Amino acid sequence: METPGLDRPFTIGVAGGTGSGKTTAAQEIIERVGGDKIAYLPHDAYYKDLRYLPHNQHSAINFDHPDSLDNALMIQHLRQLQAWEPVEIPIYDFANDTRTGQTIHVDPNPIILVEGILIFGEPELRKLLDFKIFVDTDADIRFIRRMQRDIKERGRTMESVISQYLTTVRPMHMEFVEPSRRYADIIIPEMVYNHPAIDMVADRIRMLTMRRMAR
Repeated sequence: METPGLDRPFTIGVAGGTGSGKTTAAQEIIERVGGDKIAYLPHDAYYKDLRYLPHNQHSAINFDHPDSLDNALMIQHLRQLQAWEPVEIPIYDFANDTRTGQTIHVDPNPIILVEGILIFGEPELRKLLDFKIFVDTDADIRFIRRMQRDIKERGRTMESVISQYLTTVRPMHMEFVEPSRRYADIIIPEMVYNHPAIDMVADRIRMLTMRRMAR
C-alpha cells in the first residue's frame, strides 16, 4: 500500500549494450543526485539460479537472452518499492551462475534507479519506468570492456569471452538491445568522457523529483 500523501517514487531506467558504461552512468547519477534519495535495482542481480543444472551445461545457456533473467521477481520488487515497501534483492555468483542465498536490503526512496541491458525490451518492466536513458557506445569499446570485466570479475577465460560474444552477446544485442533504444527519452553517447550529459540528466531528475514532492 502506498504511503498516504506521497506520490509513487520517480522511476528511472538506464539501459545500453554490454560494456556501454550504463553502470557507470547509474553510479554517476547516484553520486550527483544523492544515494540517500535513490533505491538502486541492477538487472544483473536477477539472473536465474542454475544451481540445479549440471555445471557442464551452463555454457549452453544464453545469458544475453531475456529468458535468462527472472523478470517477474524484478517487476515484483520494483512494484513493492513503488508502493514504499522495502525489498531484498538477490546476490548473484557469476563464477558459478547461482544465487548465493544472501540478499541486499533496499529501502524505498523518492527515486528508484533500474539498470540493465534488457530493461527496455520487457514491456511489463518498461511501463513502470518514468524516465528512460540509453547509453550508446561503439561496439569495439563495449567488447573490450566486456572482456576485461568478465576475466577480472567473473573468472572467465579470454577464449570463453570471445566465444560467448560471437555466439550470443552480439546477436542478442542486435535482436533485443539495439531495437530497445527507440523507447529511450534520452540517449547519451559514450559515457566515460560525457560528464556534461550526466550533469544535465541529474539536473533534470532533481527538477522532476522536486516537482513531484512539491505537489
